[in-house]
Amino acid sequence: MIKFITIVGARPQIIKAAALSRAIKNKFSKEIAEVIVHTGQHYDQNMSEVFFKELDIPKPNYNLEVGSSGHGAQTADMIKGIENILEIEKPEYIILFGDTNSTLAGAIAASKINIPIVHIEAGLRSFNKNMPEEINRILCDQVSSLLFSPTKTGYINLLNEGFKENKMPFTFNNPGIFHCGDIMYDNSLYFADKADENSTILKKLNLKDKSFILATIHRNQNTDDENRLQAIFDSLLKVVKENNIDIVLPIHPRTRKMLMNLSKNSFSEIENNQQIQIIEPVPFLDMISLEKNATLIITDSGGVQKEAYFFKKPCVILRPETEWIEVIESGVGILADASEERILKSVKNFLNVELSYPPIFGDGKAAEFICSAVLRNNNNQL
Repeated sequence: MIKFITIVGARPQIIKAAALSRAIKNKFSKEIAEVIVHTGQHYDQNMSEVFFKELDIPKPNYNLEVGSSGHGAQTADMIKGIENILEIEKPEYIILFGDTNSTLAGAIAASKINIPIVHIEAGLRSFNKNMPEEINRILCDQVSSLLFSPTKTGYINLLNEGFKENKMPFTFNNPGIFHCGDIMYDNSLYFADKADENSTILKKLNLKDKSFILATIHRNQNTDDENRLQAIFDSLLKVVKENNIDIVLPIHPRTRKMLMNLSKNSFSEIENNQQIQIIEPVPFLDMISLEKNATLIITDSGGVQKEAYFFKKPCVILRPETEWIEVIESGVGILADASEERILKSVKNFLNVELSYPPIFGDGKAAEFICSAVLRNNNNQL
């Protein structure tokens, strides 16, 4: 029996952890014990706690409750708390997801005391180091022992950065890299039917049998830049007017706060537009239901870009770059950034075209692959 310490802190990590915990419970319960640490990076109940309940994830064994603060202070508090837990629990591996401050803190804490790091979603690159997430993912990859990339592009990125196709056992100085498929695809397949059975969001919002666009905006490059945020919401107002289609926007707390700072006329026009439904963040099953039933998705979220692809929905991306190059190369995603002209043109194009979605995110068994590979490495089995 080996022990995993799984670190989560942000909403997407909690969801990803569901796939890993499910694989451990169903396939590896006699070989792997999991201890879950919630850093508290997302501390709002609607952004975190509800997901543990809805996805049937075991209650965290530890919660650091770091809350919101500057990058340095938040990460420092996490490092201290995670290091203390690692010294108490003495795990064989620490499991880190993605690219948040929780990821970076876990990587620093574990690497300093020589606990092997398993990085899930390794190799993803936007090639924009102005993004905090880009720094976090690069640094985490550099100190990981086992790196699992969801895409072939991510795997190639690692090779281009000097990682090698090494032989077991994989260690800090001899890391192993894998192309495993996307762990979120595991979840999307597993929860899609549950969303159909249990979600009432379509009825609640009067969307059943009605065309609508799903939009999400949360990245600080958009929310914290008044000109970009203004351009995006001006575009949304024109989208509904020109295409006579509703938009549903589950709003991130930071986005709501910054939206209220726009000019009084702009905020009033957005708030009072009958075709733009601004709602609170929704539970995962409701989000899946909205994604599955939307005509099109507009987002700056990396995770939602993928989920759009999983459910075969075209995606207008509110960023100048993306880690999910395959979405763009497949012709089902467009980088519109915060350009009103490109957003409007992309929406119009996607509303009038048939698209295809090749299978680029694996077979829906990424979590099982990861657990098996870690066990083989622990036992030094090829």
